[in-house]
Amino acid sequence: MNRQNQSAIIAIFSANVIFGMNIPVTKALIANWMTPLGYTTVRMFFGTFVFWIIGFCLKRDKIQKNDLLILVIGGLLGYLGTQFLFSESLRFTTPVNFSLLMALTPLAVLVISFFFLKERITPKKILGLCLSIAGAATVILSSHPHTDPGSNNALGIFFALLCVLSYATYMVLTRKIATRYHPVTIAKWMFLFSAVLLVPFLSSGISNQAIYSAEGAIKPLLLLSFSLLFSTLLAFFLMPYALKKLEAGTVSVFMNLQPITASAVAIWVGQDNFSWNTVIAMVLIIFGVSVVSK
Repeated sequence: MNRQNQSAIIAIFSANVIFGMNIPVTKALIANWMTPLGYTTVRMFFGTFVFWIIGFCLKRDKIQKNDLLILVIGGLLGYLGTQFLFSESLRFTTPVNFSLLMALTPLAVLVISFFFLKERITPKKILGLCLSIAGAATVILSSHPHTDPGSNNALGIFFALLCVLSYATYMVLTRKIATRYHPVTIAKWMFLFSAVLLVPFLSSGISNQAIYSAEGAIKPLLLLSFSLLFSTLLAFFLMPYALKKLEAGTVSVFMNLQPITASAVAIWVGQDNFSWNTVIAMVLIIFGVSVVSK
């Protein structure tokens, strides 16, 4: 293995571990310190600020007029919609349930591509689809109501499935422009459009948050800093670097680290409990996604 491949593997490994860790981090923030709208608003405005500054330092891509609508819809689905649904889901369900269901994203991409792009589904991919659906069914059927105030697993799972659908649609919709423009160009415009859509909610989204009014609230500020600096910023640069140097199959294998990391951290910090149903669901989903991705 050459040094470039080694660095790419380190990058993809690190990015997926960061994404996985951010799930229980977000759960902690939503549970005590921020509303889903507040959390989403901060991430969108932070992303807009940072990526426009970075964009000024890079060669500017000229955006074609026909692609502006795709960037608007992509920002709505892949940035604003996905992050809001992600936060809402974790408001009601556990990081383990959410991370396992989000692992279904490649399957959702497969199904959407079949219906709208007429891409062929092979028997092997149908097998992978069935295995992953069985895993998702295990998550849904084995989830039990929590005793925590405000918990509602069914609603949390519903938001998680909407999040999967939103992000998968974004991936299919932006597939062509992803190869046409620099990743920073795409990010800065999608973050900007997302932030503009949040302007009417700016007051309630930023000012009315417990995290800003609590004295000595070091822990939540550290959690929010992790989400902004690592999940929103660092992981964004690690993923494109790895995608340029590794095959898609290799990348998809490392994506399985997200539910594993999220589950391990959530159980460790007491946000969820270990169960064999979770292990069975994880094996079915990861194996099914691996079959589909090959």
